[in-house]
Amino acid sequence: MSLTFTEAIELIRQAPRIVGFTGAGISTESGIPDFRSPGGVWANNRIIEYQEFISSRAARIEAWRQKVMTWPDMRAAQPNAGHLAFVELEKRGQLIAMITQNIDGLHQRAGHDPGKLIELHGTMLHAVCLSCSHQISMDEAVARVEAGETAPECKKCGGYLKTATVSFGQAMPEREMHRAYEAAENCEVFIAVGSSLVVYPAAYLPALAKQNGARLVIINRTETPLDEYADLVVRDEIGKALPKLIAMNV
Repeated sequence: MSLTFTEAIELIRQAPRIVGFTGAGISTESGIPDFRSPGGVWANNRIIEYQEFISSRAARIEAWRQKVMTWPDMRAAQPNAGHLAFVELEKRGQLIAMITQNIDGLHQRAGHDPGKLIELHGTMLHAVCLSCSHQISMDEAVARVEAGETAPECKKCGGYLKTATVSFGQAMPEREMHRAYEAAENCEVFIAVGSSLVVYPAAYLPALAKQNGARLVIINRTETPLDEYADLVVRDEIGKALPKLIAMNV
């Protein structure tokens, strides 16, 4: 590490081009369970890959059962101090991109400009038709499942409805990935929080920023493979550490 916490505060205060990057850790502080953790959603439910979703009605029924089960926690969750700290950086004109691996929509709810937000794994806030791209709200989709449509279909064209998230086996969104790479290549400070930095290609972004001359700050409860390359590693709650790091009045 080449920066003290105090030095990092000063660096961030002066940096005109900052990129934020978030993983599940920031969402757990808002009460949303980590899908990958022991006892999490994926530990107790069968993962439905994209091709199986398309080819099997039984798989679509199971996928929607799981989504309906997890939706109440996501719907009730509220942005925490970590989310609001990134919004503060945007208000100051310093944040050029807010990249997230999360699908809960909390960065949207926190108040980010949609033009700055890059949701690499999509969003649970709505469902999309895989045939005609028509969208409906997640509330409507869940209500339809609970009313008996165990594998809801598009009312416009009859295509399969799926949450607007990136499933296992589904290609990453090209536009979002391009925007994320571009932001990582052009920032001065890259702040990665709440991510294990093991899920690729997203986990490559902090390394890309570092390779292009950015300072790398990591806030995470556990070790990550990129800790040795970071300029500062903080082991603390995001909602506590990040507001301090950006000198936010709370």
